[in-house]
Amino acid sequence: VATTLNNIGRVYFMRGEYQIALRLYLEAIQIRRSILGPDHLDVAATAYNTGQTYHHLGQFKEAMKCYQQFLSIARKRLGHNHRDVAIMLKCMAQVHHESKEFDQAASLYKQALSVSQLAVGEVHPEVASILNKLGNLYYAKGDLGTAIKTYKQGLQMEQSLLDPFHPNIIVTLTNIGQIYKQKGQFDDAIRCYNKALNLQRLSLPPNHSGIAMTLSTLGLLHYQIHDLPNALDMFQESLMIRRTNSGEKSLEVAATLNSLGLVLFKMRCFTISLDVFMTSLDIRRSVLGSTHKDVAIILYNIATVQLESGDEEEALKTYEETLRVERTVLGDDQSDIVASLQCIAKIYKSRGYFDEALGYLEEALDVQSRIHGKDDVTVAQILNQMGNIYLHRCETRKATESYSCALRIFRKAGQPDTDLVLEGFDRYNMSVCHPEAAAVA
Repeated sequence: VATTLNNIGRVYFMRGEYQIALRLYLEAIQIRRSILGPDHLDVAATAYNTGQTYHHLGQFKEAMKCYQQFLSIARKRLGHNHRDVAIMLKCMAQVHHESKEFDQAASLYKQALSVSQLAVGEVHPEVASILNKLGNLYYAKGDLGTAIKTYKQGLQMEQSLLDPFHPNIIVTLTNIGQIYKQKGQFDDAIRCYNKALNLQRLSLPPNHSGIAMTLSTLGLLHYQIHDLPNALDMFQESLMIRRTNSGEKSLEVAATLNSLGLVLFKMRCFTISLDVFMTSLDIRRSVLGSTHKDVAIILYNIATVQLESGDEEEALKTYEETLRVERTVLGDDQSDIVASLQCIAKIYKSRGYFDEALGYLEEALDVQSRIHGKDDVTVAQILNQMGNIYLHRCETRKATESYSCALRIFRKAGQPDTDLVLEGFDRYNMSVCHPEAAAVA
């Protein structure tokens, strides 16, 4: 009966019906304990299944109790250096990892690695799996150097043991690529993702979602190194796959259109870029509604294209709509609204509405200062913008005060004095470096 309950529980577990599986496992383990005793391996097996189920339900404390029960029985019956002991140590480490208890997780992963190496040998897929888990942990901790070293150890082992197109190799390549991307080593990241893409093309259907994801990542990397033609190609291919898989109205299609629009904008293809952004906006509004952060992002991009195209009136309307959505979704105390406030101020300033421009900049200054502190570089940029407006209004004292504060912040942050952008300063025959700005607090 216990075996039948355990097997049925496994079926429900595989179907994702964890509560039913848990009920069956708990009944099975109770029967097995009563008949076989607490230290039987069949009891351990059901304890493992029960722990897995608790783990999937997010009940980590209960999962650890079950895993520890399995570990205790396995060590007694199989010895401390058995393969099953290594597997259980890895499971326990994963629970600590997901609970962000990184030190406990690292200790258990290292124990699992040592036991696994003794049980199955130094070079084995299970050893590679633990190395990748350790790499994930170091990445989560922000220790990118150790993470990449650990991933490379795992990759070398996988490439010597597994089929050349094995999905684990692809995952490890993308993990390494992600770290290079995060470190700003874009060329190295591109090499890793290209290797992953080549393996995906050889092992997956041509319209597989994994290929689209890798293409999009490569598109972003090429965009970041200003290789716009390659970025365009990557995003276009990704878009075709996602449209084939998900239809015209999916959020993945909208996200890819947004990326494509940014590339076209950088290529100064403003009309096409605007059309692409508008299509993305329509999808996001239809799926997410009119007041969503992702809708605000697209609106901001549309406004920026309109402004660069010389259509200030439409750009102003769209920036103001962006701001309304951001206020609704994020509130008034989010740094995301600062960029919109600055853009609106820029348009009002260019049209000679200095009071309105200053009003938006003062709000931007207040929000940015409260969130990031008064010595934030963006605060300096806002003060710089305000100084230029004061200068246009012939309020030279206020202008120099704003410039001085901005310059002090730039210097404190290690920025060059040339980051201070002056408009019309030469008309007043005044020094760029006002005496009050000389000292760095």
